[in-house]
Amino acid sequence: MTRELKFESPDFGRRIKGMLGVDFYRLFHTPLFYIFLAIAAIIPAMVSAMTMMPAPDGSASTPLYSNVWQIVASADSLYVVRSIADYANMNMVFIFGGIMVSIFIGHDYKSGYVKQLFTTHAKKQDYMISKTLVCAFAMAAMCVTYLIGGTVGGLLVGYDTAVDPLALVLAILGKMVMSLGWASLYTFLNVIFRKYFGISIASSFFFGTGILIIGAAAVVESLSLPTFFLNIFLYGSSVNASLASTPLTLIICIAVSALWTAVYNLLGTKLLSSCDVY
Repeated sequence: MTRELKFESPDFGRRIKGMLGVDFYRLFHTPLFYIFLAIAAIIPAMVSAMTMMPAPDGSASTPLYSNVWQIVASADSLYVVRSIADYANMNMVFIFGGIMVSIFIGHDYKSGYVKQLFTTHAKKQDYMISKTLVCAFAMAAMCVTYLIGGTVGGLLVGYDTAVDPLALVLAILGKMVMSLGWASLYTFLNVIFRKYFGISIASSFFFGTGILIIGAAAVVESLSLPTFFLNIFLYGSSVNASLASTPLTLIICIAVSALWTAVYNLLGTKLLSSCDVY
């Protein structure tokens, strides 16, 4: 009598733990991660320093900011950019963070890792979840280095430091929480354009700039309609995290980020399951 051997897939927790272990190992052992951490720290410091440089004719330049923490978040919630100062804050992390995600995930396909993975590990859902969580961690870490670089740069040029401490902490936490939603979007975009590396980077950059939500906000403003509903959009909640943040602001960021993560992980899983992933 022969016994039929049955091989069962490990439970969800063990599968995710295994994939996260591999992805975090790859993240921590690639120079790409540390390069983007450095970029996230250097850019805000450079922005602060350059705005204090004299004009070419020798006259004093007009400072871009008046407060150290404006490099982190705008003074209040806004959806239409009024000046470069309103745009040049921690939201920039979601632009070059998207590029990093595209390169990180793109390497899976260029190296053949995905083909090997799905030959032995058929759960497409696990791939989406693992990539989203690892990339969210990477962008949250970039938010931290951005905060360090921006703070040091602002202090060196002598900006004012007055701020509501609670609002500042809530703004920082709100933007870090949004890393999860952004990572889910970028992971989904890279699954769509998995065979077109250049397009995946361009799409991540395009969505990271928030052009769509800024355009929508311009229309809403022209019609004198309330902009609060724009918080259902990822970028809308990112700009809502400002130096006037309240606990409700953080709750909105958490809710929107979780919603986008669920939606894009579901869509990405369905896409991977219904087509050639290689």
